Amino acid sequence: MPDTAKRAANAPLPLVRLKDLRKGAGKTQEDLAAALGVGQDTISRLEKRSDMLLSTLRHYVESVGGQLSLVARFSDRPTVVIDHLGKDRQASRARKRDLMPAEEGEP
Repeated sequence: MPDTAKRAANAPLPLVRLKDLRKGAGKTQEDLAAALGVGQDTISRLEKRSDMLLSTLRHYVESVGGQLSLVARFSDRPTVVIDHLGKDRQASRARKRDLMPAEEGEP
């Protein structure tokens, strides 16, 4: 990897608040509330929280047009992306089943 690409990969990412994501998408709290099926007051409280479920955060990010990724960085091993957190378990099982070879005698 060239030096420029290495520096870009290791550069700190900008820190933003949920409110910044929403405003960057040109949406109001009312818009987001309608998309998520909650009241505007719920969005207001959510944007002020420092702790929430990953599924809640994922829905919020998707509602403003993004995709949530959870990355774990370690000092002694490679960085990894943690998959399937906060997602529907049935969809995960179906995708895994579709990727695995069928057992003998199964369709």
